[in-house]
Amino acid sequence: MKLGVVAIGRNEGDRLKRCLQSAAAADTIVYVDSGSTDGSPQWARDHGVNVVELDMSIPFTAARARNAGFRRLLEIVPDLPYVQFVDGDCELVAGWLQEAASFLDSHDDVGAVCGRLRERHPERSIYNWLCEQEWDVPTGEVNACAGNVVMRTNALSAAGGYRDDVIAGEEGELCIRMRRLGWRIWRLGADMALHDASMLRFGQWWSRGLRSGYGFAQGAFIHGASQDRYYLWETRRAWIWGIWLPLACLAAGLAFGPWGWLTWLIFALQFLRQTLRNRGSLSRRLKLALFQLLARFPESWGQIKFMRDRLLGGQGRIIEYK
Repeated sequence: MKLGVVAIGRNEGDRLKRCLQSAAAADTIVYVDSGSTDGSPQWARDHGVNVVELDMSIPFTAARARNAGFRRLLEIVPDLPYVQFVDGDCELVAGWLQEAASFLDSHDDVGAVCGRLRERHPERSIYNWLCEQEWDVPTGEVNACAGNVVMRTNALSAAGGYRDDVIAGEEGELCIRMRRLGWRIWRLGADMALHDASMLRFGQWWSRGLRSGYGFAQGAFIHGASQDRYYLWETRRAWIWGIWLPLACLAAGLAFGPWGWLTWLIFALQFLRQTLRNRGSLSRRLKLALFQLLARFPESWGQIKFMRDRLLGGQGRIIEYK
């Protein structure tokens, strides 16, 4: 197949077993473990998988794990042309590896290709359902991929790999550097993998949103001033709806009494606006609009967390939600 797989995970249990078994068609599989206590590394070794266990005294990021797995993969098969990165909570769909490799074989200027990611159990919670909606994105040439993707090894190497210090949105940051080298990023309509978010509680959803906000802030700090204007709008949106408008509404209420408190209606108007903009049934549009509005609050806290880390000179640590 000319394709190797790098899987990353931590305490994924049965999800990891499904993940590695689904990659059996690859030439070589490398699993990168980040401090699991559930026996995942030994299980992988027992099933013929090459295992890299990260030094957890160094701050962990998914980007660092992918880089470590990629280096090990090239040590094993130096001339391997393609690599599939997959998260340990995902299961590759049968036939995807062959389809991705065939696409790259016939498109020499494409450096990365991904497919349709689906949520395994969207019916179990509103938060899982939101993930399923998040994965429903346009196909064709795109600006960025997500964590599950097949890349040309020479394109990835030329771009310098992932940035170890990026704790969220590392794929988009890498894609900017790949596109600057002339590579294109492509998303196919074919099913690529099943994702098991296992988000059953509001606190998990909040942590995931906080991580997104941190990633927006870090991405804008790195590339926001470039022509890509990377994550600038997402960053400003979080500040506007998550911090500045709530403060302004609070100040108006305290200063002007009942008339001032009416300024909070701007959030109701935004909810209506998002409902009208969304697609699908009324129920779907209403649910999406509610969480699109609520998401600005954890995202804004992620912005503040990034600013704190920058001011204190600390290394950001990955924000986990499960």
